[in-house]
Amino acid sequence: MPRNRRPRDRAEKRAEIVAAARRLFVGQGYESVSMTRIAREAGVVSNTVYWYFQDKDAVLIAVLDEVLTEAMDRYRAVAEVELTDRLVWMVGELEQVNRLVTTVHARSKESATVGEWHDRFHTLAEDLFRIELIELGCTDQDLDAVITLGVFVIEGLLMHPADEPGKRAVISTLVRSARGLAVTTTP
Repeated sequence: MPRNRRPRDRAEKRAEIVAAARRLFVGQGYESVSMTRIAREAGVVSNTVYWYFQDKDAVLIAVLDEVLTEAMDRYRAVAEVELTDRLVWMVGELEQVNRLVTTVHARSKESATVGEWHDRFHTLAEDLFRIELIELGCTDQDLDAVITLGVFVIEGLLMHPADEPGKRAVISTLVRSARGLAVTTTP
């Protein structure tokens, strides 16, 4: 039974539930964590979680939104470094929450809510990469293909982990290829 605690406002209690779910999802995996376990970890009774979230997928979305917000804040600190370094950084960020990445890919096929979040995330990531590629000089004719290659590279590195030099080599090859396309297609 959760211990009695001082009264908390709605936002604080919601944040505690999200923090508890995040710890559990990252540490134990989405599938092995129940709503009851999330409630216990947050120090609330089970029904309380349902006052804030419709279901476990809604909790997952709240966790993903928090992780994404924090990553975007940290991205600002590396926004001015070379593209290869930023992409290596991004892979490192995603590796820290790899269980969430795997969960999103699995759940997006079963849950419309998670599928919509996944699509929005890809749109955001692809738009950021698109801006980078345009700045490199990639043309419209090559842009979509290079973006798709970039997604494959990042997701491939997450599914098939490599050491730091290996990651850097793969990402550097992607960036050099994009630059090469920009050079060969620029009039």
